[in-house]
Amino acid sequence: MRLTLDQIQAIKQTAHAVLGEDARVILFGSRTDDAKRGGDIDLLFETDHAVANRATTVGALYVSLIRKLGDRKIDIILKDVHTTQAPVLEIARQTGIQL
Repeated sequence: MRLTLDQIQAIKQTAHAVLGEDARVILFGSRTDDAKRGGDIDLLFETDHAVANRATTVGALYVSLIRKLGDRKIDIILKDVHTTQAPVLEIARQTGIQL
């Protein structure tokens, strides 16, 4: 996994601050492969609660991450109880690493 311990901690803190203590985060994509270089940070944020305003919530996650990690490319997928199942969710769970 190509994230530092500080980066992992910042991502988890962001998840808990925005979504609650039961939030889970999965890193997926190229950053899970130590042999690769560069690439964006692909994150799946999951909560068992309903998110009232998805756009606002994703924005809050993104802004917090940029403030903590610096200006970099971050892709965020948000799954709450109302999110319909999609192939990208299964791929992220199967190939990703829970932080």
